Parts: sequence; structure tokens; C-alpha cells
Amino acid sequence: MTATLDSALVTANRALARQGRSFHWARTFLSPQHASRATRLYGFCRRLDDLADDGAANPQTQKAFSKIRIALATGQSNDVGICDGIRLFRECSIAPEIPNALLDGLISDLDPVRMQTREDLLRYAYRVAGTVGIMMSAALDVSRPAARPHAIDLGVAMQLTNICRDVAEDAHAGRRYLPASMIGDVEPARLILPAETLHEQIRGTIRELLELADRYYASGEAGLSFLPLRARFGILIAARVYRAIGVRLQRNNFSTWQGRAVVSKTDKIRITLQAFFTLPFNRGFWRPVPHQPVLHAALSGLPGANPPR
Repeated sequence: MTATLDSALVTANRALARQGRSFHWARTFLSPQHASRATRLYGFCRRLDDLADDGAANPQTQKAFSKIRIALATGQSNDVGICDGIRLFRECSIAPEIPNALLDGLISDLDPVRMQTREDLLRYAYRVAGTVGIMMSAALDVSRPAARPHAIDLGVAMQLTNICRDVAEDAHAGRRYLPASMIGDVEPARLILPAETLHEQIRGTIRELLELADRYYASGEAGLSFLPLRARFGILIAARVYRAIGVRLQRNNFSTWQGRAVVSKTDKIRITLQAFFTLPFNRGFWRPVPHQPVLHAALSGLPGANPPR
């Protein structure tokens, strides 16, 4: 059992260092136990995300996802990473409906993606990232129901940032997450190296989505005080570093076709220092700020999305 856990943790840590550099930096500020759990959760989610990304080229992907869903229901798996994820869910009292909602979102990526409305996009962002926010808060020993909406919102904000950053990359995979209601019924191939006539349309859509993401980032930070003190700073850094991707896109005039926006190590250090020195003025860091129900208007019926009365 311990050997299996160690193996899963080593694999997850390698994936985090290679593919999740922003989170790898923020993990430094967590306690050893919370850092270990956060890494294991990342490893589980990375395993599923990679499976979805390979889906179009691999006819066995749908079958693999079905096996994972059965594993979540039975609590048994021969896959080391999935087995460790199930163990983590038990440790942290994470209900199966949450990782199952994540599966729903990732499985939807196996079909051609042509997002239609902003509400569709928000529900998708909940499934593939808001659920991760719920699971991460549980891994950090947060049990109060009032914390869940804020955790969801931070995940949604990060996913919206991802979508804005990866427009061309997603288009290469035949996916268009930019909603038709905002950009028009544009085929993904046209977003890779878009014609000049599309430039302002794309820029306007990215600008609007990043402004929306900022509202969800603010809500995520408003719930920081639900976390243990040390974890608050780690999650704050993760949020600020990820939000900086959007700032970088803004500096590039939202031109997603001109290369992938990245946050340098120097910028991460600067963001970390700024976060530390502005802590006395960060209200949500010290006490809860009420959640804004309007942020979840599109998420009705999804697990954990409705704030407790």
C-alpha cells in the first residue's frame, strides 16, 4: 500500500513539475501534508486530462473512462494513479459525485467541441475545473459548505484563463471553446492563424472572457479565510500567478495567435511578494466575504454549486 502511494506521488510530482509549473510554485507554501495531497490530486486529474486529450486519436479512450467510472463506484482499480485518487477521496471525504462530474466534462471533450453560449462554457468550466476546486478544498481540510462556491469559482476562473490562453492549441485539436454567442459559429481551424477580419472579434471575445474570469477570481479570493492559514497563502499565490496569464494576454492585445502567454519565474517571484505585502488589505484572506449567487446562475443543479442557505 505504501509503495503504491509513493509510486503515485512520485509520478504526480513529475507531472506537476513538467506540466503544472504555476501550481508547482504555489505548492511551496503549503504544509507537507497538504502539499502531498494537492500533488496527488493533481496527478489524478492530470491522468484523466491526458486521457481526454488523446481521445480523438485513441478509440479505446471511451472504454478507459468507463473503467474509471466503475472504479469510482466500486473503490477498486488496477491503475496506480486512479487507485491513489480513490484513496485520497476516502481520506478527504470527497463524494463520488464530484470526480464523476469531472469525468462528465472530460468525456464531453471526446466529441467535437463547438461551445454555443457563455452559460454552456461556465457549466463546462465547472465540470472540468470547479470540481477540482471542491476536491482541493477538501484536500486542504476545509469542511464548511459555505466554502464550496468560492472553491468552485476559483476553478472556473482558472479554466476561463486556460481557454483564453489555449485558443490556437485547442483549435489544432478541433475544439472551439469560445462561445458562438460571442464569436460566431467559427470553425476551429479558422482560429489557428485567423484572417485579419477575425482579429477584432477574437480580441473582443478574449477580453470579455478574461473580465468574466476576474469576477470569479475575486470570488475565489473572497473565500480564502475558510482555508488553514498556511494554505491560504499557497492558494492565493496559485490564483494570482494564474491570473497573470490573462494579464500577459492583455499586454499582447489579446492576440492568441501570436504565441502562448506564459508567466516567467521573475514574474512569479514579483507576484508572490506583492501578495505578501498586500495581505493586510485582503479582506477575504482574514474573514469570509459573502458569495454572490449571480455567479452560479448558470450552474443550477450541479453538485456544490448552490450556496447553503
